[in-house]
Amino acid sequence: MRKKTIVVVGSSNTDMVVKTSHLPAGGETVLGGDFFMNAGGKGANQAVAAARYGNRVVFVAKTGDDLFGRQVRESMKQDGIVTDYVFVDKEHPSGVALITIDSNAENCIVVASGANMHLTPADIDVAADEIKSASIVLMQLETPVETVTYVAKMAAEAGIPVVLNPAPAPAEPLSEELLKSLYLITPNRSEASRLTGIEVKDMLTAQRAAQALYDMGPRNVIVTLGSDGAMVYDGAMFMRVEARKVEAVDTTAAGDTFNGVLVSVMSEGRSVIDAVREASAAAAISVTRMGAQPAAPTREEVQEFLRKKK
Repeated sequence: MRKKTIVVVGSSNTDMVVKTSHLPAGGETVLGGDFFMNAGGKGANQAVAAARYGNRVVFVAKTGDDLFGRQVRESMKQDGIVTDYVFVDKEHPSGVALITIDSNAENCIVVASGANMHLTPADIDVAADEIKSASIVLMQLETPVETVTYVAKMAAEAGIPVVLNPAPAPAEPLSEELLKSLYLITPNRSEASRLTGIEVKDMLTAQRAAQALYDMGPRNVIVTLGSDGAMVYDGAMFMRVEARKVEAVDTTAAGDTFNGVLVSVMSEGRSVIDAVREASAAAAISVTRMGAQPAAPTREEVQEFLRKKK
């Protein structure tokens, strides 16, 4: 099978992680815990998850001219990711994320975006040939929304399916121009609530939010619900895909793993439902491991997991 090309446009950060007993309240200092540092950022995490599923991935991003940026490019090459369009910003540092994880695998994250927020339409023009010939394009919202919109319009006009993981949830509504360029939007519970004004607390409200998002322009909607699975809507039918039950130790990049595997499966011409099932399994595996990119499984690991869970 010829490998399909997936273009991921998005952020790259270095994650600095502390695992401790509980998340600190305002003004509280929590002593104790393990520290580790690894590559992260929603875009980079999703690129790695897609690449480990066996397809060709081109990553479009911007890092600083620093040690973190150089480490990002080297680590991505080890996963076979094309880094020709990971641009170097000589004026701004690479992005950094400070992550705290408690004993229940819940986390809180603060991001210093750095060079990520300086990825421009001019940078995108350099990667235009890859974008216009891709099987699918995946983006998030840790880079400027103007750049995200520019990519979405470019790809859609070329007939390339565009998937947007609207994370983190934007403070302002997404534009009609962006939403109507999307083949698929994949918010989680809180992001769907923010985008629609409908509090997603159960399957019924997930359906209402999915319908509201669909009415805004995307051709398909997936609302991810963590351990409750995912709600899929294509404008004609709602379908719930159940989550696989596992013992979680770190949920930091579960959504990123989900989205990366989702587009990797979709790029092979398989259905959205098939893609959601495999992406859900991959996300379940990822939460049993520490870290963001280190937690992303291979296709073989996902297939073995699915066989065991039947």
